[in-house]
Amino acid sequence: MRILVVSDTHGDMHSLLRAVKAQPKAEVIVHCGDGDEQLQTLKLMYKDKMIVGVRGNCDWSSMLPATETLSICGKKIFITHGHLYNAKMGLYQIASAAREQGADILLFGHTHMPLSEYDDGLYLLNPGSCHGYYASYGYIDITDNGEIVTNTVSLK
Repeated sequence: MRILVVSDTHGDMHSLLRAVKAQPKAEVIVHCGDGDEQLQTLKLMYKDKMIVGVRGNCDWSSMLPATETLSICGKKIFITHGHLYNAKMGLYQIASAAREQGADILLFGHTHMPLSEYDDGLYLLNPGSCHGYYASYGYIDITDNGEIVTNTVSLK
């Protein structure tokens, strides 16, 4: 199972569509905030994919939740934008929140800096910002035997 992860599109539908088209095998798309309008457009365009998103600090009138928890292929995924957990100041708070939820994978944005790490049983993925010249995205592969692989990709 491939999961496409994007964040911080900030109105850049062009880069978002480039990321989606670059990962045609992705069955799930997760948007980690600051792009509610692009997320809603994506839902209309790709009805065959599961599309999930959370509200970011720039999604002022969004009705999306601030956090979301999914179970996919037996793995628990905690999704948030990051601003509520001071992600720009460090990963302790946000990783602790994911661990409190019993997550195997933490997906977040806000920092605009791609990150793919493994820390003591928790996979952390920040796809960076899918906006502008330095646009990036991330993906997760969950294999049939339950292995998790995370990666970030530059659209440059």
